[in-house]
Amino acid sequence: MQVFRYSGPEFSPYGDDELVVAREPGPWLAPTANGPLDARLQLPGSKSLTNRELVLAALAEAPTLLRWPLHSRDSALMVEALRTLGTGIQEVDGDGQFGPDLLITPGELLGGGSIDCGLAGTVMRFLPPVAALALGPVVFDGDESARRRPMRTMIDALRALGVEVSDDGRGALPFSLYGTGAVEGGELSIDASASSQFVSGLLLSAPRFTRGLVLRHTGEHLPSIPHIEMTIACLAARGVTVGTPEVGVWTVEPQPIAGGEVLIEPDLSNAAPFLAAAIVAGGTVTIEGWPDATTQVGAHLESILPLFGARVTRADGALTVDGGAGILGGGQLPGIDLDLSAGGELAPAIVGLAALASGPSRITGIGHLRGHETDRLAALAAEITGLGGRVTELEDGLAIEPASLVGGLWHTYEDHRMATTGAIIGLAVPGVQIEDIQTTSKTLPQFAELWSGRLTAVGGAAATPELL
Repeated sequence: MQVFRYSGPEFSPYGDDELVVAREPGPWLAPTANGPLDARLQLPGSKSLTNRELVLAALAEAPTLLRWPLHSRDSALMVEALRTLGTGIQEVDGDGQFGPDLLITPGELLGGGSIDCGLAGTVMRFLPPVAALALGPVVFDGDESARRRPMRTMIDALRALGVEVSDDGRGALPFSLYGTGAVEGGELSIDASASSQFVSGLLLSAPRFTRGLVLRHTGEHLPSIPHIEMTIACLAARGVTVGTPEVGVWTVEPQPIAGGEVLIEPDLSNAAPFLAAAIVAGGTVTIEGWPDATTQVGAHLESILPLFGARVTRADGALTVDGGAGILGGGQLPGIDLDLSAGGELAPAIVGLAALASGPSRITGIGHLRGHETDRLAALAAEITGLGGRVTELEDGLAIEPASLVGGLWHTYEDHRMATTGAIIGLAVPGVQIEDIQTTSKTLPQFAELWSGRLTAVGGAAATPELL
């Protein structure tokens, strides 16, 4: 079994005795593009969808077959956590090219175990309400960096629902809760300004609450609303109705969650660096399997990338970005002024492009990124500045001024999107060394392989064109 290398303690999330790692961590010289691209590739499944569907499958009244799920560190942690709570999860043969399908058989939810959240926000925020439905104590912990991620909203929410939680006042990992086998539910008010995952985590389990849930967001700002819409769509596909009587209020009646078969879409946010590559190097990059309609935040790339002068087209279930001559071909990227509050996870890739633009840019609406895998605003500002860039942190974003960049060490902060942003810049700037490219195992273990040219053609055969 392949276990992915990551920044943090070495262990197998599957509990295997033998740990197998893909490669040793260390600086990875980001390839520089040597000409216009003509690339076509497929990407593994969406992390956001995979982990939502895993949770719903564990709470369903019948088995679920997940087709083309993501196999990454985040999904592996979710799988192992649900197994710890009594869910049966089996790998079965499928026709996806990035790993087996998953057959999930719901079982009686039982406590008495420990859940390793790693650095996965979906695990630390989706599973506490599930664990509250189990019988017995459950301990939550994760990587050192995970202990700095906001969790107080979920801890306070569980207490308001009558769940016993012990966190020694930290409002963060590690903490423990004692499940009684049921959660009463009812009316609940929270401030989810730090993360929409608090809303999603409660909505996913709400159909199993005795009285359902009336959830009200009390904060002035709610980030990443599309992720909440994704959660509602996943529930609806399983027969669960979520009411929205007014903005910031969601209602869920107690009701069964259906099993069945679910096909996971490719991860459109993970497409961002690959599509951005066409703008930097010139030429075209095509992503296969782009859905006609989706709740994924990555869908916003279709309207964002043209702001940098790219041409975006769809044909035959694929999306293509044409970067024209690209930066390396003498093209000039305009600066942009963009509110990314609805798609904050795209910000690192967009900021990476802005750092290569010939005009100033302002990316705002992303203040909540300070509470992600790392403080992404501070990290992006520090790393671009370290390569000679000019970046100013704003209250809710970044201002980027044109500057000539040079090579150097790009720190990754245990953050997969920091690693991929460094790779984007490295396309145009020779000598950019990514501190730990294996941080991409969180959501896209194949990143370095795909980025360096080992593409996948339609039908699964090895493609001849190279990305770089």
